[in-house]
Amino acid sequence: MTHPEEPSTGAHTQGIPAPSPEATTGVTTTPGSDPERPSGNGRWYDVARAITTGNALVAVLSIFLAVVVGSILILVTDDAVRESAGYLGSRPSDFFRSSWEAISGAYSALFRGSVYNSRGADFAAQIRPLTETLKFAAPLIAAGLGVGLAFRTGLFNIGGRGQMLLAGAAAGWIGINADGPAIIQLPLAIIVGMAVGALWAGLAGLLKARTGAHEVIVTIMLNYVAFYLVFYALSRQSLLQAPGSINPKSLPMDDSATMPKLLGERFNLHLGFVLALVAVAVVWWLLSRSALGFRFRAVGVNPHAARTAGIDVGRTYVVAMLIAGALVGLAGVNQTLGTTTAGVTTDLDAGIGFDAITVALLGRSHPLGILGAGLLFGAFKAGGFSMQASEGIPVDIVLVIQSLIVLFIAAPPLVRAMFRLPAKEAA
Repeated sequence: MTHPEEPSTGAHTQGIPAPSPEATTGVTTTPGSDPERPSGNGRWYDVARAITTGNALVAVLSIFLAVVVGSILILVTDDAVRESAGYLGSRPSDFFRSSWEAISGAYSALFRGSVYNSRGADFAAQIRPLTETLKFAAPLIAAGLGVGLAFRTGLFNIGGRGQMLLAGAAAGWIGINADGPAIIQLPLAIIVGMAVGALWAGLAGLLKARTGAHEVIVTIMLNYVAFYLVFYALSRQSLLQAPGSINPKSLPMDDSATMPKLLGERFNLHLGFVLALVAVAVVWWLLSRSALGFRFRAVGVNPHAARTAGIDVGRTYVVAMLIAGALVGLAGVNQTLGTTTAGVTTDLDAGIGFDAITVALLGRSHPLGILGAGLLFGAFKAGGFSMQASEGIPVDIVLVIQSLIVLFIAAPPLVRAMFRLPAKEAA
């Protein structure tokens, strides 16, 4: 008689034991183990699984895909490649040779302009591209930290441009009007600039906390307000406009308020890069080792659960935006007192306020990731000019590559599908 809980057909009912899972799948399992894990060294399996399902590999593959698409665009815009494509059927070697020369020439020029110029007359000329990369990376890192910290708290700080403009203008006013030795004037200008950036971003956080106003809309609108405030200040000689000038530009910074150059007058790398590295260390400690950082992360993951746990979500929003604004303000200070010391203008942000969003996305809002992403985009900025000058490659190609990186970073399932990577495991 067949037991009601056993199947009535099959080998087991004929007195033959049913085959074990090991016999049918070839995988040895133990209680509580993963039946899909192959036998052997489980540690290496775990490492491989972590690599293929992690965000770092997706970021690397996104950069690779962007470079591939950029290479195609380089081929399309190259005259020699287009000419040889006209007789591809009769002499394909010309097409492939010109294609290789166009792509290798473009990216080698990018390397020479951003890392190491082997054609330099001396060692200083050879390493100058690297110092330019670090110079361009400094404000990107600082502003990226401000955007990334807001992301970790569940906020979208799209107001980088306005925060940079007001912070740079405030630091510039101190750098022009506050006479004193460098040991006083320079720190004062940096602190005032960061404070103004913090207050401007904190306004968006306060509106979010008190009224529920969406920070994306508020920060975008504050960008316009900041721009016209700075424009007004640069149009009034009693505020920032240079005496006798009709253009919206201030006087140059005092020497005592200029960030010192790290490697001498021959290089443009200045103290701003050191401040950016300090900011990376501070934000890493804040997010990873402090109670305040824990509250930021808790609110970012689930504000309702954080509120239930006793965290003041509104206050956390305000504090997070204050710190984020100070970091973005540091980028504006870097521009005014370190890079463009000839005077404050309405374009001192140089698009960095929006590029910082890209840097934060590529760096996954982690301080060390933002550091790496900032260096990469600094290399793009420094090397793009070299590509255009030596190879005739439009500098817009670099901007396209940056945009494609963001596109692929924002679509991890697409990247995983293209490379047949396993889906990211749920936490």
